[in-house]
Amino acid sequence: MSLRTLPLLFINLGGEMLYILDQRLRAQNIPPDKAKKVMNDIITTMFNKKFMEELFKPQELYSKKALRTVFDRLAHASIMRLNQASMDKLYDLMTMAFKYQVLLCPRPRDILLVTFNHMDAIKDFIRDSPSILNQVDETFRQLIDMYTCLPSGEFQLIRQTLLIFFQDMHIRVSIFLKDKVQNSNGRFVLPTSGPVPWGTEEPGLIRIFNYKGEEVKRVQFQNGGSYISPLREGSYDLFGDRVLKLGTNMYSVSRSVETHMSGTLKSSASHTKENVAPNPLAKEELNLLAQLMGGLELKKTSGSDHSFRLNLFNDDEEEENAALLRPEELSYKVISIQANEDQERNKELSRIMGAFQSEESCVQSTSKGDDLLALMDGL
Repeated sequence: MSLRTLPLLFINLGGEMLYILDQRLRAQNIPPDKAKKVMNDIITTMFNKKFMEELFKPQELYSKKALRTVFDRLAHASIMRLNQASMDKLYDLMTMAFKYQVLLCPRPRDILLVTFNHMDAIKDFIRDSPSILNQVDETFRQLIDMYTCLPSGEFQLIRQTLLIFFQDMHIRVSIFLKDKVQNSNGRFVLPTSGPVPWGTEEPGLIRIFNYKGEEVKRVQFQNGGSYISPLREGSYDLFGDRVLKLGTNMYSVSRSVETHMSGTLKSSASHTKENVAPNPLAKEELNLLAQLMGGLELKKTSGSDHSFRLNLFNDDEEEENAALLRPEELSYKVISIQANEDQERNKELSRIMGAFQSEESCVQSTSKGDDLLALMDGL
């Protein structure tokens, strides 16, 4: 398992979230000034310097629920509000889109090109806001410095870590189903043809060498597919042609997107429950989450700002039905972080939670004697 996976996971999921929100803001005819404020506020919060410093420290991935909590708070960093069902759908779309991209990467190293495609798109969202653009560029340079020098073996570990994280997620997405790249059970269909990885040859030739390393024979065979070689490698610089299209905006063309729980996922929901038994690493995980969330400085909406609700479904009735049909085991609730035994940590967590509380919903304290480990039982 790679300890350098978290920044790539967070940035790629964040990029997919911004794609979806941009598409829905347009579809619901939200006034351009409000839509721009939402995108700017979320990106500003996402690329907060202190938050990025914590994110880039080598560390293990933590649970899906902890990550979901961060994105729940991030999605509400501006004047936009999402109901539980819409937030569930948003997270489902984000995770399934990135899972598909990781599966289709020709080489493990291409995960970095996918990340750069997301970063390029994020920069385009805030091209008229120089100060925010500088924030994003600073993170972009961090990505280049940290990842471009890594060996292929490390990227293989990163890919494996990501696939382990996504392995139990089989949400059906209408775009993938219509394009026949996803089966009805929620599993992706991987192509057997297409571009080969950069630096490799099209299959169809066997070379035989002697003990001196000299080629002595060639045997050709029918590869059974249709392969093409890329003309060039994608750019790993701040600016450049990434060549790879994975990670670009698949919502740029107006398409209706729906998500459905697959039958396989419903029947195995009991196997995907997290933290049913006390987790010995739970305390450390919550402390890490507190550190990460502590770096986020959410903007408080002023009195002149009017919040609005964004619906990721076609109408309110469809949203309500989705909330009723979603299995309880797969509906991530907001994590309530409380601590009273450690005074210093309690002050820090209070500051964090105070910064995250929105005007419309606040996390209520239910018990005053719980320690950090006991609190994880509610995850």
